[in-house]
Amino acid sequence: MNKLILGCGYVGREVAKLWQQDSSQLTVTTTTAAKVEQLSKISDRVEIVNGSDPEAIAKVIANQEVILLSVGAKGRDTYRQSYLETASNLVKALQTNTSVKQLIYTGSYAVLGDRQGQWTDETIPTNPVTEGGKILTETESVLLSANNDNLQVCILRLAGIYGQGRELIKIFGRAAGTTRPGSGEDYSNWIHLQDIVNAIEVARKQKLAGIYHVSCDQCLTTGEFFQRLFKAHNLPGITWDKTKKSTRAYNTRLSNQKIKDAGLKLAYPEIDFSLVVDPQNQ
Repeated sequence: MNKLILGCGYVGREVAKLWQQDSSQLTVTTTTAAKVEQLSKISDRVEIVNGSDPEAIAKVIANQEVILLSVGAKGRDTYRQSYLETASNLVKALQTNTSVKQLIYTGSYAVLGDRQGQWTDETIPTNPVTEGGKILTETESVLLSANNDNLQVCILRLAGIYGQGRELIKIFGRAAGTTRPGSGEDYSNWIHLQDIVNAIEVARKQKLAGIYHVSCDQCLTTGEFFQRLFKAHNLPGITWDKTKKSTRAYNTRLSNQKIKDAGLKLAYPEIDFSLVVDPQNQ
C-alpha cells in the first residue's frame, strides 16, 4: 500500500516513523529543502511540495492509496495558503485520481469558536470567531466535498497538541508568576502527540469518514490547568485580573466519545504536566 504524508511536521514525522515499519511505500513532503535529508531517514521518498502548486500536488498523489494531510502554517498570515489553498488543490487533483481511497486530515477545534464552556460533540455546527478559524472551517468543507463511495475523507479535529519537543512547560513557562486577564474559568482541551498518532491509525484501519474530535478525557479550566502545570515544576502560579476580559477565543469542552467508540484507546487520558524539556529539542 502506498501512503503519502502531505506536510511532515511535528505530527507527520511521528506518523511516518510508524508507517515506515510496515511494508508500505511511504512518501512525505516538505516545503523546506533543508529538511529533506532528515525526512529521508523515516520515509522511502521525500518531495518538496508547496500546497499552492496544483501541478506538484497532482504529481505527488499519483499512485497513492492513503493520504495524511497534516500541514501547518508558519504564521497567521500564511493560514489561507497553508490550509485552504492546499486543500483546494488537493481536492481538484483528486477529481482525476483513481488510486487514492482514503484521506485523513488533522484539523483543529478552533472551528468551534466560543461555546461558553459547554460540552461539544461533532453534531454541533462550527462557529469560528477568528480569521484563522474561518479559514480552517472552509478547509474542512472543501475536503469533505471530496468524500464519495470510492474515497473516505476523515477530519480529525485536534485539541491543543503537546508531547516531546512541545512540552507544556516549554509552551507556557514564561507565564509563571504573571497576571492574566479574566478569571481562569474558561476551558482548554489538550491531546498528547502519541494519542494523535493513535487516532490517525484508528482512522486509517477503520476507514473512518466524517468528523471526529481528538482530545484527552481531562478537560480543565485554564485556572486549574496553569495551577497544576506550575505546581508540577515548582514555579509561581498565575494571578487572575477579573476586571479585564479574557482574550482567549475558545471556551468549550470537547467530547471525544465518538473517536473512542471507533476504537481509540488513549495512552494519555489525563494531561501529563510532568513532561520536562528535552535539551536536544531546545
